[in-house]
Amino acid sequence: MQTTRVHWPEALMEALGLGLFMVSAGVFGTLLEYPGSPLHQALPSAFGRRAVMGLAMGLTAIGLVYSPWGRRSGAHINPAFTLTFFRLGRVRGRDAAAYVGAQFAGGLAGALAVAALLGDSFVAPPVTAVATLPGPAGLAVAFGCELAISFALVLLVLTLGRSERLGKYTGLFVGAVLFLYITFEAPLSGMSMNPARTLASAIPARSFQGLWIYFVAPLTGMLLASEIHVRHTVPARRGCAKLFHRLPCIFCGGGAVRPVD
Repeated sequence: MQTTRVHWPEALMEALGLGLFMVSAGVFGTLLEYPGSPLHQALPSAFGRRAVMGLAMGLTAIGLVYSPWGRRSGAHINPAFTLTFFRLGRVRGRDAAAYVGAQFAGGLAGALAVAALLGDSFVAPPVTAVATLPGPAGLAVAFGCELAISFALVLLVLTLGRSERLGKYTGLFVGAVLFLYITFEAPLSGMSMNPARTLASAIPARSFQGLWIYFVAPLTGMLLASEIHVRHTVPARRGCAKLFHRLPCIFCGGGAVRPVD
């Protein structure tokens, strides 16, 4: 049964999750894009480097989703994702606020840790703290792409969550989608889908170009996906804000190991 208290341990797990995601992004981004890096020199193709980055971040996301703390908190690691679950009635307001605050704090802590470790090789161009920036096609294209990829990802997650057979593989699908997005879409918008992830890079890089896009477009796209989900889902199958229930769930109160409805 849900309680009225804020579930701070799970919120801290969200901070840790996005913090580790930013550490992974920062380290791999520097290895691949810093001109003095042997890996950068070994991969002269920008497309090839994006593919390797996509693979690294896809595997990172999969690891976080299926980690013990990811199974417990739900591994949202994205304020827009948490607010979408709040809109669906799957997260209480207090927990949503705690999750969002923790995600912003954890993401920034992770980026600052990489900046302290790697210095200018991470913060200065061309790595620019792996900032997500609009591509040469401009702000409008970046906005449209961020909205579209966020919409598609959440619609996929919610649809998989309705399947008893496929729901437990949602994390694998998310990792594969991140690989494809980073490889093919990143030149258009930087591939964020996550306001906390974007702000975490923007602060150490001091690069705030088009910052509003990464706050507005992902949330708009995800909320649109949730609207479609609500309109085409049997109301009784409400679902949950996480996949696994090895521990009593702070969202739905469940305790059995099962995918969401």
